[in-house]
Amino acid sequence: MSHQDRHARGVRLNSVDLSKALQWLTRGVDWSAIRMRKEATWTPQWLTWMAILWAWSNEATLGERFLCAQRLIQHLQNESAKVSTSYQAFMKVLIRWTEPLVLALQVTLRKRMEALSPGDWTRHGFVVFGVDGSKVSLPRTKSNQAAYSHARQNSKRNRRKKPNDRAATKKIEQSQLFLTTLFRVGLNLPWDWRTGPADSSERSHVLEMLDSLPQNALLTGDAGFVGYSFASTVLDHGSQLLVRVGANVKLLKKLGFVRESNGIVYVWTDKAARKQQPPLVFRLVVVQSTRHPVYLITSVTNQSRLSEKQIADLYRARWGVEVFFRHLKQTFGRRKLRSHAAANAQVELQWSLVGLWSIGLYASHELVSQSIPLERLSIAQSLRAFRRIASDYLHPQQKKDRLHHLLRKALLDEYERQDKTSRDYPRKKQERPAGKPKINKATPEQIQTAQNIKQSKKG
Repeated sequence: MSHQDRHARGVRLNSVDLSKALQWLTRGVDWSAIRMRKEATWTPQWLTWMAILWAWSNEATLGERFLCAQRLIQHLQNESAKVSTSYQAFMKVLIRWTEPLVLALQVTLRKRMEALSPGDWTRHGFVVFGVDGSKVSLPRTKSNQAAYSHARQNSKRNRRKKPNDRAATKKIEQSQLFLTTLFRVGLNLPWDWRTGPADSSERSHVLEMLDSLPQNALLTGDAGFVGYSFASTVLDHGSQLLVRVGANVKLLKKLGFVRESNGIVYVWTDKAARKQQPPLVFRLVVVQSTRHPVYLITSVTNQSRLSEKQIADLYRARWGVEVFFRHLKQTFGRRKLRSHAAANAQVELQWSLVGLWSIGLYASHELVSQSIPLERLSIAQSLRAFRRIASDYLHPQQKKDRLHHLLRKALLDEYERQDKTSRDYPRKKQERPAGKPKINKATPEQIQTAQNIKQSKKG
């Protein structure tokens, strides 16, 4: 019996659930800013659906993924629509429209997240975001190397530091996209991201994303997110910081700029002091991990608003962004992208992120409807559920194998595992601890400069 006959007899196919999921994800998106030509075969919504299905596909090549998504879209449109007949034409359209489509979709998905689970929206009174960067490998083509490899500057300093060994030279010439992600702690979903060449700045990426943050946001990150200029911009934006610091960070104490209590330290560079810019006030907290102490500074100096125990909990929760990168690279298979052209690689990564976000968000929606805690969500099982329905889209629905049933069973197991540190294999790379930050007592000149700045602000 053909699928046309099944439609005629009122048989519900698996594609119905897939269509419902896509409709839920894109409902309310403002497409008005995306003006395609009247004679275009695509609409913004159908192109978005096609790109998401393309990202979800598990085929070996990008062309095969396109063919799978094309068949699905034609089926969902009752095979009356004219869509791109070739992968090249599809990519040409995506390169033109990916940026506005993703921006429009992000606004709606963030609203879905805010309404998803009110109890998980804040943690210890803050809307908490983990922030981190990671590199995604690319095929070593001329196009990718020219666009994304490390920039080579011919200065004397760089010539002196030029690696002599072949392995180090090869590492520099690797084609990689740098990805910086804002991750919603509590909901365990991405919020925003920026991509760039392999030597991109994490801090610059984060500053570009500040406008997407809601009120009462707190950013938590590792030692790469310390610096006067960066911290000053984040704090001026109205957000808070919780950052790990190590031996590469210099802090001041006993500056007298504010009423000081235990743990008050300052981030203040000589350059900022010369420009009469005020010192930044932080609270230093030491958390004991399983192996060595972790030094954290936070802009929330009031202990009644954020205790040391809560600070430790928030920093541990930041690990969710590392898990997200693992899902992207291992579970979703994006450790190395497949695009040989630089523009195509950017499109592939953008829709991979949207696809993974969509799966996590829709699966979270199903768990919340059943009052299941979000921390039990298994992204791997959720991905398998979507791919199973997408591959069997012409099959009649089975009561216990519908998409929402599969997603409600996509849960992490609850048995306790032994401590992995007790295992001998595989041998893990032993990284040196970040160390203790250098805390210097303020000099009389620094104290006087700080007082002058304080008085000028009062005046």
